[in-house]
Amino acid sequence: MTARLRFRTVFAATAATLAAVTLAACGAGSSGDESADASAPLAHVHGLGVDPADGRVYVATHDGLYSVGAGTDPKLVGDRKDDFMGFTVTGKGTFIASGHGAPGGGQPGNLGLIESTDAGRTWASRSLAGEADFHSLDSAGGTVYGYEGGQIRVTSDLKTWDDRASLKALDLAAGPGGGERLLATTSEGVVASADGGRTFGKAAGAVQAFVSWPEEKALFGIDPAGKLSRSEDGGKSWTVITTVPGGAPQALTALDARHVLVATQGGVYESSDGGQTFTPLSPLSS
Repeated sequence: MTARLRFRTVFAATAATLAAVTLAACGAGSSGDESADASAPLAHVHGLGVDPADGRVYVATHDGLYSVGAGTDPKLVGDRKDDFMGFTVTGKGTFIASGHGAPGGGQPGNLGLIESTDAGRTWASRSLAGEADFHSLDSAGGTVYGYEGGQIRVTSDLKTWDDRASLKALDLAAGPGGGERLLATTSEGVVASADGGRTFGKAAGAVQAFVSWPEEKALFGIDPAGKLSRSEDGGKSWTVITTVPGGAPQALTALDARHVLVATQGGVYESSDGGQTFTPLSPLSS
């Protein structure tokens, strides 16, 4: 199977899963502590992040947000078990997310954009509740980019949104340092925008499933087979680093040129040497 066909398979499977999820949200916030009785194996990872306040790793899943660490069981953060389809860390203790509410709570099936300012313990609706389900979120320089319903949507205040280009993509990566550079992964390769997602050029370089761009010359991408690569020219060319254990990838986040997090079908993995080697943080259940 070619790389492009593998990508289409991953994209189709992801889309089918999302289409099948028609959940109502759960309503209560958290007492502020991680749930002591919620340490089941993770499954269906949609996002990864690190809180710059304390370096803790967070995993956004189909069944809630979890904190993970080597040698410890994953812990549910707060008491909401929403399906976090989109997730990113925007500051110390500050996260944004989207997706579907857990059953039994009475919130709308599409959460719109929600924000936590206490490291995921409680969440507040910011915009588009009942309307939007962002499958990818990224931010840079105070601008949030979201991919929802086949369209790039952009906000600078978490309330008002500007609808921009329409395309079929799986993941977004905002350029480091702000500005209006934006990348999207497609079945033909990575496409780039220099105007904040209003227009995109032709696909270039290798097909990647997920991308993360923490530094100018440190753009990371992982292909549908789990092969991790790095680009120093904004995605025009790629150098393969390694194949991450565990099979097909589910999420990728790079904090800088050395600190890389990847979720595959086998588990959540962390690298502190730019992707040369990985340490398992938590397994994923089948």
